[in-house]
Amino acid sequence: MALRRVNASDVAEQIRPEGKLIWVYATTTQRILALRDLTQRLRNHFPDLTLLTTWPADLNPPPHDPAYEIIHGELPEDSYAAYRQFLDRWQPDLCIWSGGDMRRGLNRVLRENDIPSLLVDVLMEELPNRTSRLWPDSRGKVFNGFAEILTPQKLVAEHLIRTGVPDHRITVTAPLSLSACPPSCADEDLSTMQKVLAGRPIWLASHVKLQELTTILNAHRKALKLLHRLLLVVSLENWSDLEAARAIIRGAGLSFADWEIGEEPEEHNQVLLCDSEDLGLWYRLAPVTLIASSLERVFCGQSPLDAAALGSAILFGKGISEHTEAYEQLKNCGAAQQVRSMGELSDAVITLSAPDLAAQMALAGWTFVTKGAETTDQLLEITQDLLDMPDMGDETT
Repeated sequence: MALRRVNASDVAEQIRPEGKLIWVYATTTQRILALRDLTQRLRNHFPDLTLLTTWPADLNPPPHDPAYEIIHGELPEDSYAAYRQFLDRWQPDLCIWSGGDMRRGLNRVLRENDIPSLLVDVLMEELPNRTSRLWPDSRGKVFNGFAEILTPQKLVAEHLIRTGVPDHRITVTAPLSLSACPPSCADEDLSTMQKVLAGRPIWLASHVKLQELTTILNAHRKALKLLHRLLLVVSLENWSDLEAARAIIRGAGLSFADWEIGEEPEEHNQVLLCDSEDLGLWYRLAPVTLIASSLERVFCGQSPLDAAALGSAILFGKGISEHTEAYEQLKNCGAAQQVRSMGELSDAVITLSAPDLAAQMALAGWTFVTKGAETTDQLLEITQDLLDMPDMGDETT
């Protein structure tokens, strides 16, 4: 089902569905996306699981999938009555609080309703300030309302222990982030293409929109002047664009093989054209990948995590509004590079044709994704255990 943005009428009309429900509060887009990813994985164990999402008033949330997510938007008013009304309406089985803006009154109502809650990804600057130096530090009462606390900062863990939180409830993890579920490929196909390419330099442009294709082809033509055997794999975002893409490549004067009709790239071919079905294969074969749907600022981008997980150095453009934090994190750890023009794209492809440079970026990306996966796996285990707990109100006497 297509993702869509929420509006006020959507919120008013939503009702609590049957089955398990997780309520999450997230202070950043990246955290919302990561908790959506967590919920999707939990649905393997709880098929009727629904996600209720809330966020700060100044956050512009990403589009949602109404098939499994209901949107409430901002937090209820900071009052006991408003919290009771909110929880009576939605009756969540679990609350996951990601980031700051913690509220003592809300924690109290959660405890009164026997709703377990988790605090995840909290940073030092997101912890509440002490109300007065003249009175004992009461912040421990807020933190002790959480069944478990996950933080990426050891300093936070030490601070929470000083406020009275038992250390066995606190775990220092990697930052909460989207974890990759990279596409697979057949071992036979991978082995065959490794032989066909025979050490030939290759780069991949994935999720290519038709509007970007000419820029990508021009960058490839420029790179070919120095790297004569270089092969560009173009993986289109939309299967319906195949025929138009064939015409554009012919018009650019480049020789291409057409994967969709069973052709394999020969030595004289400069481009291989395919759709997105075999990205698991090309991410594994290409040491460098341009994650397209990003070369124009009006585009929203695609997640770079699958490519990073499968060992490809990442290039990306200016239009990444729905995945900004993921790209920034990969860029900061040396796994991704932004390109702002055809010339910058060509120069980056040429530079990363040096195997050691591409491998260094790929390793940084793989390390980043692996750490994120460990946090997701840990949170998945905790949430599954809490959702599996019997409802004490259902016990027979």
